[in-house]
Amino acid sequence: MRHTLVFLLALTALTSPAGAGDAPAARIPILVELFTSEGCSDCPPADAFLQQLDRQPVPGAEMVVLSEHVDYWNHDGWKDPYSSSFFSGRQAEYAREFSLRSVYTPEMVVDGSSEFVGSNQAVASKAFAKALTVTKVDIRLTSLSIGSDDILRAHVETASLPKSPKADLYAAIALNHAESQVSAGENAGRTISHTAVARSVTRIAALRENQPFTKDIQLKLPPNTNPQNSRLVMFIQESHQGKVLGATMQPFSPQ
Repeated sequence: MRHTLVFLLALTALTSPAGAGDAPAARIPILVELFTSEGCSDCPPADAFLQQLDRQPVPGAEMVVLSEHVDYWNHDGWKDPYSSSFFSGRQAEYAREFSLRSVYTPEMVVDGSSEFVGSNQAVASKAFAKALTVTKVDIRLTSLSIGSDDILRAHVETASLPKSPKADLYAAIALNHAESQVSAGENAGRTISHTAVARSVTRIAALRENQPFTKDIQLKLPPNTNPQNSRLVMFIQESHQGKVLGATMQPFSPQ
């Protein structure tokens, strides 16, 4: 609890506007990706931290969070049910971008621009403060619905991209909440909770400079996806997993 209080006080000092009577500004979206695993004993504190961020504690920010479970910890008798080689590959691409010698967990990546140990709240607060200074490309989601065919339908619009390298629009389907009772491995005997657990990430389109984008999208829900416990996250990212230029989140159903 003490660490949480210190973290929130630090963020307030870093991000609060000087004028107390100023009208509230639009919140700046910040994409926070956590690479984690139920087989890693250092990961539960980072999982808990991501849950805190999902409650929107950062003044002026819209925290768009994703928990991405890697599969290289699936040994010692426990297989993380949310793990995927896709997320291990995504993390490996970040390792190349950040010139890291190896991947590790828990790793937090903020806006594709900075990475650090996912439970390090002091470093996180500085990364969030820096992310708040960056102008983002607006993404708007409307008409979100799910049919009896388990197809998610939505209308997405983005503002024009500024001058930048090539960028892509992505859609991620994630569980709002997940929980496991781990029976083997480093976390044997523990009950671990997760938030915004990514189940799929789909590239929607390549975006062009100085051109807005609009499209009706359709996404097949991953198996065993409960619409009452799911959200759609969309983000714009420079090619080769570069900087995140914009992000948004919308639950499938009202919370």
